[in-house]
Amino acid sequence: MTILVTGAAGFIGYHVSRRLMERGEAVIGIDNLNDYYDPTLKQARLAELEKVNSGRFAFRRVDFADAAALDAAIGGADFDRIVHLGAQAGVRYSLENPAAYAASNLVGHVNMLELARHRQARHFVYASSSSVYGGNERLPFRVEDRVDHPVSLYAATKKADELMSETYAHLYRIPATGLRFFTVYGPWGRPDMAVWGFTRNILAGEPIQVFDEGRMKRDFTYIDDVVDGVVASLDRPPADDGSTKPGGSVAPHALYNLGNSRPEDLTRLIALIELGCGRPAIRQPMPMQPGDVAQTYADIAASRRDLGFEPRTTLDEGIARFVEWFRGYRSARD
Repeated sequence: MTILVTGAAGFIGYHVSRRLMERGEAVIGIDNLNDYYDPTLKQARLAELEKVNSGRFAFRRVDFADAAALDAAIGGADFDRIVHLGAQAGVRYSLENPAAYAASNLVGHVNMLELARHRQARHFVYASSSSVYGGNERLPFRVEDRVDHPVSLYAATKKADELMSETYAHLYRIPATGLRFFTVYGPWGRPDMAVWGFTRNILAGEPIQVFDEGRMKRDFTYIDDVVDGVVASLDRPPADDGSTKPGGSVAPHALYNLGNSRPEDLTRLIALIELGCGRPAIRQPMPMQPGDVAQTYADIAASRRDLGFEPRTTLDEGIARFVEWFRGYRSARD
């Protein structure tokens, strides 16, 4: 059967769709191609997907926050699993445009849960975020930790998605898995994220903004490792057997961290990008931004045990690959 992937023109959605097709799956991808960042990048990702296993990818441009439009776009399509990766991303942007997060991450998530319910989906895998941990001081972050104090609206919407998914798993016995992603980076990444922005500015000889004097730590996770985790989770729907799942549910609903489980200093990230670019950064010191946290660090014991998740890509390797890809992408567009 076919798999429905939302956010298929996005960073993680593109890579997951590609991996699924490379192993012989058919994919229906949906995306609204909004202008949160350059839509030409999204179009370029879609063009790449069209080259993989010709005939196995069908794209529908639709906003899943619009229930009527969603039904019209995929009403006649057959699929038995859903990988819901589409969302309004970005911590800082949620301070500027909260309505976009309410529409996509709240209304849109309910629409996708309703779709899973009415289609009797075999598994509903969805994107959560490490942001749900907020200002938690206990490290590493465990899926069993309380996450009641988000420090951004983005984080609050992702926590709400987990709660709504728990309700649908309880009421309708829909197998659901939420994946808390930790600072994903790599080729075809997002221009609003630090790795892209630092690389772009360093190559252009422009300043980079370094928040909190570079003391922040992030659990940077390479895209190929994340895709391994997403696909492994898709293949392992939580059982409806009354047992306690990661995250605490006794319904068929599990939560997993997908992170590198090795926090790195922001200064080390910058040094590796400088090395790849062959030139030093011009640093512009900035204070910690509202909604940011000092450190992220994933406990992946449950992901390792249940999914066989084992991140293999070091930051050194991943940044070198990204910078090489970025140079090629930029050169092709010039």
